[in-house]
Amino acid sequence: MLYLVATPIGNLGDITLRALETLRAVDLIAAEDTRKTGLLLKHFDIHKPQIAFFEHNEDRAGPRIMEALHAGQSVALVTNAGTPGISDPGFTLVRDAIAAGIPVTMIPGPTALIMAVVLSGLPAHSFTFRGFPPRKGGPRRRFLAVDQDSPHTLIFYESPYRLVKFLEDALTVYGDRPAAVTNDLTKLFETVHRGRLLELLAFFRQNEPRGEYTVVIAGKETGAAPGDDDEDEEGAR
Repeated sequence: MLYLVATPIGNLGDITLRALETLRAVDLIAAEDTRKTGLLLKHFDIHKPQIAFFEHNEDRAGPRIMEALHAGQSVALVTNAGTPGISDPGFTLVRDAIAAGIPVTMIPGPTALIMAVVLSGLPAHSFTFRGFPPRKGGPRRRFLAVDQDSPHTLIFYESPYRLVKFLEDALTVYGDRPAAVTNDLTKLFETVHRGRLLELLAFFRQNEPRGEYTVVIAGKETGAAPGDDDEDEEGAR
């Protein structure tokens, strides 16, 4: 069995009882960073062998994990923080396990994108998660432009080193839309900066970004409020 185990995105108190039970029960833990996961395991007095599984070694580590699963071992897949398979190579392992007929299940838990969109104050009934944008300006602007006319709230992950450049490009592509920039979610110094893109850009130009960020940007105004078509749909039934 392959278990996808969500782990805290900051506050260790957010780990679930099922996550702890699973990590204590499996034969092997596949971790994005064995050092970071090692600290988590040590905190909860869990002693299990680990194998590193991340973007740049998945071609080597994936087959080793599949061998363990084929041999009847149980494996827990964890990311550095949050839910495995989101913005990491976890989906490839899930795909391979499903193709091989190996049972896959999930121990749900924290996810930064959900917390960010709810705290943003922007519409959360319909949103698009875009993950990490490209690192360079040209590809990043083309990446952003894909959703230029989308009415859905947009969610991105970004590093502190590229946050200002990202906000500059978002302002260029989308115009001065409402947005929120979140950081250190669930931690002691959790921050949620809300405003328009131009305000947020000015703030982060003056205040050096630190840590990983989740950016939420309003979708394009369509002129119709959610639910405007409900009456027509009712009559069509």
